[in-house]
Amino acid sequence: MSSKTPHYEDQYLDLMRRIRDHGDERLDRTGVGTRSLFGEQLRFDLRDGRVPLLTTKRVFWKAAAREMLWFLSGQSNIRPLVEQNVHIWTDWPLDHYRRMTGENIDRDGFEARIRDDEDFAVRWGDLGPVYGVQWRNWPRYVPVSQPDESGCALYQRDPQGIDQMAALVESLRNDPASRRHIFTGWNVAELDGMALPPCHMTYQFHVSGAGELSCLLFQRSCDVLLGLPFNLFGAAMLTAMLAQQTGLTPQELIWSGGDVHLYRNHMDAVEEQLSRTPHGDPRLELFRKPDTLFDYDIGDFIVRDYAPQDHIRAPVAV
Repeated sequence: MSSKTPHYEDQYLDLMRRIRDHGDERLDRTGVGTRSLFGEQLRFDLRDGRVPLLTTKRVFWKAAAREMLWFLSGQSNIRPLVEQNVHIWTDWPLDHYRRMTGENIDRDGFEARIRDDEDFAVRWGDLGPVYGVQWRNWPRYVPVSQPDESGCALYQRDPQGIDQMAALVESLRNDPASRRHIFTGWNVAELDGMALPPCHMTYQFHVSGAGELSCLLFQRSCDVLLGLPFNLFGAAMLTAMLAQQTGLTPQELIWSGGDVHLYRNHMDAVEEQLSRTPHGDPRLELFRKPDTLFDYDIGDFIVRDYAPQDHIRAPVAV
């Protein structure tokens, strides 16, 4: 008697089922409400270009790739995303604009003004010191006076902060056995200034003796239906880029979630996805090796053998 070989996506669908069936009913910041589990883990093989793209629905991987490249640019304004028809961050500044002005503008109209009016984009399109800002320019303070008699000195913020990503590349190249290959976006002092505190907040990397690179991503809060598919692809893509830049090969992505949830208004979409059977084995290919981690563009990536089932729509909880 033969048994079915598990598909890498089965663990994602199993997680979704367990949240649906056993999750804790919770009120949440958005007011929508969730079913939630705490402390979950998924593991995905990244060897030979494997990538954990869901096949039971279409994941728009180019949007996820453009988002990751935007993070790596260190920017915090949605204008570069809007110019590429990437809408995944628009709802937060749009909600802020509506609340502050009382204007009931729709998303298309808001994005058109972001795209066409630089001053408007500067005022209303910035998300605060989110993800890429912390990744590329973590605040550093330098003394501007000598300590006085009490030992106190004046400090001011250095315009050139700490580039965690550049430091990560150097540590992977020069000290692969280190246990400090880490970057994070969780800057406690600046959380209140962010449109949304980082959900995928801390990444740690490990280099095996065989020169294989693995990523452990800790996500404090996870929208399993809408957010997690993007987060998994983004982490796998970043691992592939780092491996290429440091002469390593991708090995494994380990995803760990804190509050792992399904929104109540996603349940019809959840049932639709759970009715489908995963299939296929997509592969991520990088066409070239740029000079640095920060010189990739969207044309450098292709996903082969990806034949997903139909897209499933669901609302974003802001």
